[in-house]
Amino acid sequence: MLALLWQWLIEPFAEFDFMLRALAGCIALSLSAPLVGVFLMLRRMSLTGDAMAHAILPGAALGYLVAGLSVEAMTIGGLLAGGLVVILSGFVARLTESGEDSSLAAFYLISMALGVMIISVHGSSVDLLHVLFGSALALNDPALWLLGGVTSLTLVLLALLYRPLVMECLDPDFLGSVSRMGPVAHIAFLLLAVLNLIAGFHAIGTLMAVGIMILPAITARYWTNRLSHLLFISVILAIFSSFVGLLTSYHFGWPTSPAIILTLGIGYFLSIILGRQSGMLWRYVRRSHLQA
Repeated sequence: MLALLWQWLIEPFAEFDFMLRALAGCIALSLSAPLVGVFLMLRRMSLTGDAMAHAILPGAALGYLVAGLSVEAMTIGGLLAGGLVVILSGFVARLTESGEDSSLAAFYLISMALGVMIISVHGSSVDLLHVLFGSALALNDPALWLLGGVTSLTLVLLALLYRPLVMECLDPDFLGSVSRMGPVAHIAFLLLAVLNLIAGFHAIGTLMAVGIMILPAITARYWTNRLSHLLFISVILAIFSSFVGLLTSYHFGWPTSPAIILTLGIGYFLSIILGRQSGMLWRYVRRSHLQA
C-alpha cells in the first residue's frame, strides 16, 4: 500500500526535475493569485480578471515573437499591454458616460483579437497554443524566479493595502470620505492583478491563468463568509488542485493546465452541492429543519 502511494503521489516529483519545478511554480502562483481573486470576487469583478487575462495577450505575443520563450520579453510585453488597458479603460470611463466595466470589456476584446492576429500572421498554431495554454512542465529558472518575485510582491502589497481594499469592497464612498487611499489602492490592486496574470501566463497560459485566480475564491465562498477564512481556503484549494492536476497529467498523459483547472472545477461543483455556507444540500437541510 505504501509503495503504491509512493508510486502515485511522490515518485513523479522525486524522479523528475520538471515535475518538481512545475509543482514549485504552481504553489508559488497558488499563494498569491487566489488572494487577488478573493478581492475581485468581493468587488463583483470576477469577469474583470478574465478581461485582464486577455488584455495581456498582445504584449506577451509580441515578446514571444521577438525573443522566443524569453521570460523577460514576454513579462515586459504583457505588463505594458495589461497596464495600458487598465489605464485607458479608467481614462475612458472618467471622460465619457461609459462605465469602467464596459470600457474594460471593449479594450479586452480588442486586445484579444490583436494578440491572436499577431500570432496567427507571424507565428504558427503551435505558437498560439503555447501562448494561450502555457506549459507548466516547461518552467525554467527565470520563470520560477518571476513567480516567486510576483508572489512575494503580492503578499507584501496586500498586507500594506489590506484595510483600504476591504473598505473599498464594503463601502467605497465611506473610504473616499475618510481617506485618499481609495484611487491609489484601486489602481495598485488592478496592476497587482495584471502581474499575477502574467505570472500565471508563464505557468499555465493566458486563458488558464484567470482560472487559478477566480475559481478557488468562488469555491471558498460556499464554505465561509469570513474574509480571513476565504483567503485561507482559496489558497489551500489552489495548492491542492495544482498537486492533483499535475499528478493527473503525469499518470494519464493529459494536458497539464486544463487538468489543474478542471480539478478546481470539480471542487466548485462539489461545493455547490455540499458547501456549508450556501450549498444546495445544506440549504435543503436547514429548510427541512425550519419546517419541522
